[in-house]
Amino acid sequence: MRWLIPLVALCTSLTAADRPNILFFFADDQRYDTLSCAGHPIVQTPAIDQLAKDGVRFSNAHVTTPVCWVSRAVLFTGQWARSHVQRSMVPVVKPEAAATIYPVMLREAGYRTAHFGKWHFRGPQGFKPEAQFDAFESITRNPYIKTLPDGTKRHETDIICDRGIDFIKAQSKDKPFCIQLSFNAAHAEDNDHRPGIGHYPWPESTNGMYEDRSIPPPRLGDPAIYEAHPQFLKDSINRTRFFWGYDTPEKYETNVRAYYRMISGIDKGIARVLTALREAGLDENTIIVYSADNGYYLGDRGFQGKWSHYEESLRVPMVIYDPRLPKEKRGRVADDLVLNVDLPATFIAWTNAKRPDAYEGRSLSTLVEGIGSDKPWRTHFFGEHVDLAPTLTWEGVRDQRYVYARYFDQKPAFEFLHDLQTDPDELKNLATDAAHADTLQKMRQLCDAEMNARGGALPPLDQRGPQVEGKGPNKKNKKKKKSDL
Repeated sequence: MRWLIPLVALCTSLTAADRPNILFFFADDQRYDTLSCAGHPIVQTPAIDQLAKDGVRFSNAHVTTPVCWVSRAVLFTGQWARSHVQRSMVPVVKPEAAATIYPVMLREAGYRTAHFGKWHFRGPQGFKPEAQFDAFESITRNPYIKTLPDGTKRHETDIICDRGIDFIKAQSKDKPFCIQLSFNAAHAEDNDHRPGIGHYPWPESTNGMYEDRSIPPPRLGDPAIYEAHPQFLKDSINRTRFFWGYDTPEKYETNVRAYYRMISGIDKGIARVLTALREAGLDENTIIVYSADNGYYLGDRGFQGKWSHYEESLRVPMVIYDPRLPKEKRGRVADDLVLNVDLPATFIAWTNAKRPDAYEGRSLSTLVEGIGSDKPWRTHFFGEHVDLAPTLTWEGVRDQRYVYARYFDQKPAFEFLHDLQTDPDELKNLATDAAHADTLQKMRQLCDAEMNARGGALPPLDQRGPQVEGKGPNKKNKKKKKSDL
């Protein structure tokens, strides 16, 4: 480890502007459009809106895998799931990928690091998350509203923000830091199906919000849209959970209103953290990032949850505020195709830490700075879901016009092809349309190339470890609890 000494010495010689702090707010199950700055007519998120007004909002941000634990592993390892998972223990992360997660790299570069909130990273045997940070506390839901030692009640969103505030107050200005505040909100409470405060428990700070607002039905809620799906998707966990939360108009309106309150609760917590940052005199050198681990259907297509290949599942909010930006570069909305796998590469670039060779994302720093190019920043991306076999395991690509996905554990594999130009809602499957045979073949080849660049196809189902739904050959393995999903 002798090489660390000159590296740290080099980093400490950099100016404060070269070593900005990073404050990363990470929501759960939040779809891309549920911010008021993104045009949502009901949800109120003034703190996040202000960050967007003073920074950059990425309107075309996606995750590479739309499920909590894998998306978080992508975020930490800087690699697609296909690259970082152990093939015989899907979706457990390989030891070599776990060894270079971004907080480890930042610590080696002289940063103080902290993680408070939802962890859900499935590390290899012997991996200890608390050893990867200077400060670490896993704060879970089940239940969301916790009883404190003095008998008072407090929502996990507020507890996570409390921990972040305490960490900020303990900082000195001469040592940079990176804090990740990972909320469980706005994930449903899967073990409680009572509408409203049961299924989507909100913080006390948002009591009564949206009570005077009528909640419109899902835009893609026509039953015919659900009926057009292949039977395996109609029978999937996406549909099962629809009946948990949205199967009557009254239940739907109550639950969606509660979901909005959870998001506003995050926003109110963020406001408190940002106030503490200013009071500590650390705001002028702290970059602030807001995003989410995956999208959420909210009744669209007759679904609840994420997991499958549609935009509501893959597309997430992303806002980056860099106080070093000149005024003329602030308040921009960038429509470049960006991904969650880009964030660790971005953190590394901001902090001058050593970038691991295995990182697959691209730094967003030039986009934040408004440095343009005549070429698209990214022409396409590879998406996948490697768990919940055999129903929801898929791989595919999305380019500027087409979306291709194949559910590879179906027999035979089931393919989708959507034309975003003529069908932006992805309602028509063109995979069996002879007029699109050439496009289908092109997208298959592109998907194969991206897949093979990351280790190729997954092994047969009986060689991948325990299957979550218990329908695969490994039924004898312990199934994950429904509350883990």
